[in-house]
Amino acid sequence: MAVDFIKTYQMIEPGKIFKTEVPKPSLSVDEVLVEIKGCGVCHTDLSYYYQGVPTVTKPPLTLGHEIAGIIVEGRSDLIGKEVIIPAVMPCNECAICKSGRENRCLNQKMPGNSLGIYGGFSSHIPVPYRDLCFIESRNNIPLEYLAVVADAVTTPYQAAIRAELKEGENVIIIGAAGGVGTYMTQTARAFKSNFILGLDVAEEKLNNMLNFGLDYAINPAGKDIKEIKELFKNLCKQNNLPSNFGWKIFECTGTKQGQELALELLSFIGRLVVVGYGPHKIEYMLSKLMAFDAEIVGTWGCPPKHYPKVLSLVLEEKIKIKPFVETKPMSEIINVFEDAHHGKLKKRVVLTPDF
Repeated sequence: MAVDFIKTYQMIEPGKIFKTEVPKPSLSVDEVLVEIKGCGVCHTDLSYYYQGVPTVTKPPLTLGHEIAGIIVEGRSDLIGKEVIIPAVMPCNECAICKSGRENRCLNQKMPGNSLGIYGGFSSHIPVPYRDLCFIESRNNIPLEYLAVVADAVTTPYQAAIRAELKEGENVIIIGAAGGVGTYMTQTARAFKSNFILGLDVAEEKLNNMLNFGLDYAINPAGKDIKEIKELFKNLCKQNNLPSNFGWKIFECTGTKQGQELALELLSFIGRLVVVGYGPHKIEYMLSKLMAFDAEIVGTWGCPPKHYPKVLSLVLEEKIKIKPFVETKPMSEIINVFEDAHHGKLKKRVVLTPDF
């Protein structure tokens, strides 16, 4: 049945979302229309909604960039195909794309941000088909669950690449039990890390990650940095690990406390990868980087070329998503946002359209 209007939950300004419908645009020759089966709720969505972090397309627009669905209009040979829509779709033509860093393309299209008014908390979305990740089989994983691959799972994979993570290296993950941290932990294990230390203030979820890749867990709640560093040194001594060199650190919380801790743990020939976003400023003596011969690098999304590999890891259950995902009807979007904002969710929620 032809689609004339897209039903959607639009953010008209930060803190205000309402249900509406917008005309479906005419598709260009390189676009298809995807019927959305699920869209994950990400910390980035909350930043737009609660903190007023600017979007490229000014409100009103629809948020949501973790999307899985089915092509229903466009190229005839693609209709009926199940797909994951990359959270970052590069132009593939500019100098940045041609340098191999296409995930940071300045002309990128990102649903819920820079794809016009279109986002994932909708019934349908028009997107370029060139970079879609086609799903040939799902290994009994519901299609809507695979929405989290679009960001929560692929972002850690790109972070591991930016870290130049190699087999046998030692890893620290700050925020190891969060929406991205759970997959950062599993990705580090899939990369055959030697030892993975996880830190998180969510005690129950953190301990659960000992079943999904962590070798050791530390809850930093109520501890100052000096105490945490002492625990770390004792842990290294007990496990015959270096305490002052070579660790790859992934900061996934985006919080001031998490970033400050990451910087304190960074030492000789180490590398810190900044995965989580936060709007605050951090004070750090850059000369330490010189003295340590260490590195701090940022990571943004994941280029579409890596999506098939990440999807394979999920389908092979080297990265498990079922234990960390739950679905809720899209009509509960405001309640889900509130629960996520106040840390009440135990799993990453994927909203399923119920217009």
